[in-house]
Amino acid sequence: MSHKKFSTPRHGSLSFLPQKHISKHRGKVKSFPKDDPSKRVHLTAFLGYKAGMTHIMWEVDRPGSKVIKKEVVEAVTIVETPPMVVVGIVSYMGTPRGLRTFKAVFSEHIIDECKRHFCKNWHKSKTKAFTKYCKKWQDEDDKQQLGKDFSSVKKYCPVIRVIAHTQRHLLPLHLKKAHLMEIQVNGGTVAKKLDWACERLEEQVSVNQVSGQEEMINVIGVAKGKRY
Repeated sequence: MSHKKFSTPRHGSLSFLPQKHISKHRGKVKSFPKDDPSKRVHLTAFLGYKAGMTHIMWEVDRPGSKVIKKEVVEAVTIVETPPMVVVGIVSYMGTPRGLRTFKAVFSEHIIDECKRHFCKNWHKSKTKAFTKYCKKWQDEDDKQQLGKDFSSVKKYCPVIRVIAHTQRHLLPLHLKKAHLMEIQVNGGTVAKKLDWACERLEEQVSVNQVSGQEEMINVIGVAKGKRY
C-alpha cells in the first residue's frame, strides 16, 4: 500500500473556507449592529466598489511593537462609494421564530436601473413596471391606507430597514442593474426611525452619514475563489 513519506501542510487559511466562486458579486450582511436607542438615527451599512490599491507611509502607534514610532509602508485599498438612493422601507416584527416582514413600502419614482431587479424580462416589462404602484401616492384613499400602515408599524415593529440602491451611471462600470440592498436603521425610537426613513425616500444618502473619518468599520467582501 502506497503512502506519503512526509505530511503535506495545508494551503491557505481555514477562515476563508469554502474557497469557491461566488454566486453574486455583492457581500451579504448576516447581522447588523445592535440597536442603541440613546444614539441618533443613522444607517448601519453602505455599498462600495473597489477602485484599486496603493500604498501609504504612516507612523506606527502600537504599544509593544518593534516598529513603534517609526514610519512604515503598507498597502491600502481604495473603495469608491457613490451616494445611494433610498427607494423603499421594510418593517419587521418579532416572532418566536425570529423577525418577520410586516409592511413594505416603495417610493413613487424609481429609476430603470433599479426596476430591472424586479423584472424577469425587462424588454417586455419596462413599460408597465411599477406603474400601478405609483398611483398609490396620488390617490387619496391609498394615501390614508399608507398612513394607517405607518401607524401600525410604529405600534408593532421594533426593526426598520430601508431599501437602497447604488447609482450605476456614476461608475465607470458596464452594468445595467443597480445593486440593491436592505440597510437597517438604528438609533432613536421606532417612530423617529420611520420618520427619518420617510423623509429620505427618493433622496441620496452619502457615506458620510454612515461612518466618519478615522472610524473603525467592518468590511464584507467577496472572493474570486483562487484557493491559495
